Amino acid sequence: MFKIALCAAILAIAYAEDGIVYLMDPTGKSGVTGTVRFLKLPSGINVIGDIRGLTPGKHGFHIHQEGNIQPSCLAAGGHFNPFNKQHGGPDDADRHVGDLGNIEADQNGVAVFDFLDNKISFDGPTNMIGRSVVVHEKVDDLGKGGHPDSLKTGNAGGRLACGVVGVVTVK
Repeated sequence: MFKIALCAAILAIAYAEDGIVYLMDPTGKSGVTGTVRFLKLPSGINVIGDIRGLTPGKHGFHIHQEGNIQPSCLAAGGHFNPFNKQHGGPDDADRHVGDLGNIEADQNGVAVFDFLDNKISFDGPTNMIGRSVVVHEKVDDLGKGGHPDSLKTGNAGGRLACGVVGVVTVK
């Protein structure tokens, strides 16, 4: 029975549509680059990334509304928020769909991460395909910082790098 279940799982993965985004700074000033994969699992979307050129520490990491990254990632718009919620952390019930929290860069400026999110998807009103992923200059306070921007943006500062989520079909 285990072998049948394992084969079924492998086949399901082999024909999955996944998302990918290549991050860059359109201005060339920050030097931040990276790749993020979005893998559909039964329990949500597995977010796997490798981003380089960051300052050490935490950086806000979000999916933004628009799939336009020019100029300076500003045309990406605000956080992806189809249900008009306030900004929050990834574990909060009340949050923007695009609120993925923080990634953390090591002393060499490299952030490698792997986490699960159950709000974003590849279809319906929470579909992230064609939207932008943005890495911010500062830590996201997850809506709990008390700053006027906390409940809108997490007060995460400027945009260091961005890219548009595309589809990868694996067969």
